[in-house]
Amino acid sequence: MVRSAASIDLFLLLLLPFLLAWPLVASVDGAHEKNSSAGSLFWSTAEDETDLLRSSQENSTESVADDHSDSDGGFSSLEGMLQWAIGHSDPAKLKETSEDIQRQSPSELKKRQMELKELMEKLKMPSDAQLMQIAIDDLNNSSLSLEDRQRALQELLILVEPIDNANDLNKLGGLAVVIQELAHPDTDVRRLAAWVLGKASQNNVVVQRQVLELGALAKLMEMVKSSSTEEATKALYAVSALIRSNSVGQKLFYAEAGDIMLQDILANRSSDIRLRRKAVFLVGDLTECQLENGDKAEVPFFSDQIFLKSVVDLMASDDLDLQEKALLAIKNLLQLRTAEPLVFKDFCGLDGALEKMRQQLQSLIADEDLKDYALDVESLRSEVELIFHRKLGKVLTSTPWLV
Repeated sequence: MVRSAASIDLFLLLLLPFLLAWPLVASVDGAHEKNSSAGSLFWSTAEDETDLLRSSQENSTESVADDHSDSDGGFSSLEGMLQWAIGHSDPAKLKETSEDIQRQSPSELKKRQMELKELMEKLKMPSDAQLMQIAIDDLNNSSLSLEDRQRALQELLILVEPIDNANDLNKLGGLAVVIQELAHPDTDVRRLAAWVLGKASQNNVVVQRQVLELGALAKLMEMVKSSSTEEATKALYAVSALIRSNSVGQKLFYAEAGDIMLQDILANRSSDIRLRRKAVFLVGDLTECQLENGDKAEVPFFSDQIFLKSVVDLMASDDLDLQEKALLAIKNLLQLRTAEPLVFKDFCGLDGALEKMRQQLQSLIADEDLKDYALDVESLRSEVELIFHRKLGKVLTSTPWLV
């Protein structure tokens, strides 16, 4: 249908009252879609990262937002918006508005048209790349307030969730800027910067390589020793994300005495439980990578008796999640070529730790709320026990004088 210029003006001006209310409508109708869409953004407080524990299949669904839907809760055209507006209007008021517009002078109509044009510009949703650039430019502003600096990092934290956005971060100059924030005097800024790097690097070899080349790993490892638990845990999260399944990153990690860092965390009973979970998970991940690579490159750290005992001792924790992560690490450690089952038995007391854990899990299985999880952990415990006894049996059989 062809419209005259005058009828288009009337059409748009009739829409003005509804457009003025539209941001409120859109925020209600589109909030859920905008939270999950990779193509648009709904600002909300960012939630903490998952622990990387559930392997890459859970992380991949978490790292890449669902971008299959084009819907953001809005209308496909002004025509559709007008139909919605008419359907939700009082006919008497609509007629009154129309008559009021027709009585206005050309200058008044021109003013209303300009107001409408400005409003339509404001309603245009910027792209993720534009939003990322705004946040990066803010971080480059040395006079930016502390609150706005934290806000810019929080926005980037949400924006780098989709892998395509994470890959664009360096192209926009964002990685170098975020890495600079690791040296900021405010602990929350440092924490958020580490978190952004971890999010962007998670299961992303492109960003891992870029961050490693920019030299951020050493600074992140230094931050793991922070007196701020929140900063330390986010820094260790970023370290784990950076070196996960990345041989170059792992070599740099060991070169920076990463093994000593992990051992210090695991052996320190006063370390925050979240930090210990992440540390022992990283141990399991590193040993798994070594097994996948054929267990060729020997890492002396994995044979250190003090270190091995610190991992086994975690099985006595009251935290079931920490116990499960320790079991996963022990399972991988036992399968290494350099593993010495007698060290696990005589020095680490693995036999006793496994039995004590079995008894604990039996009582938890009786609890309906914990039954399913406890059964899963018991299955893992039994698997570790089987691997341990098989290796121990081979050693005792080949060297009967040890019996």
